[in-house]
Amino acid sequence: MTETIFLLRLVLAAILGAIIGFEREKAHRPAGLRTHIIVCVSACLVTMIGLNSKDSDPMRIAANVLTGIGFIGAGTIIASSGSVKGVTTAASIFSVAGIGIAVAAGFYLIAIFTTILIFVVLWLRKIEKRDNSFLWD
Repeated sequence: MTETIFLLRLVLAAILGAIIGFEREKAHRPAGLRTHIIVCVSACLVTMIGLNSKDSDPMRIAANVLTGIGFIGAGTIIASSGSVKGVTTAASIFSVAGIGIAVAAGFYLIAIFTTILIFVVLWLRKIEKRDNSFLWD
């Protein structure tokens, strides 16, 4: 793999992470634009290194990336006064790590589709906040 392909994959990871991070930022969540970009780019970088190293198992590297992201996600979950907040943001952080791994592996269309799908799911928050009880009666 050439350095140009490495760089283009990192840029794509940054763009896809930014799309999801933008939604989290706009919703005033604890992890926003910069966090999602950094997670996506970092997951992409580490995975590309693993894929191109003769001395490593890329699947073990990807698994360890996701384990590490679990700790970051746990830090966004806040339990206060009997309610838990930040689970969706933790899930979005985990998702952008997966998107970064997909970009690193060359699964561009899947990474783009997943980004759109997650963005739409996060957008559903606006529908949840409306009183749509008449839809279910």
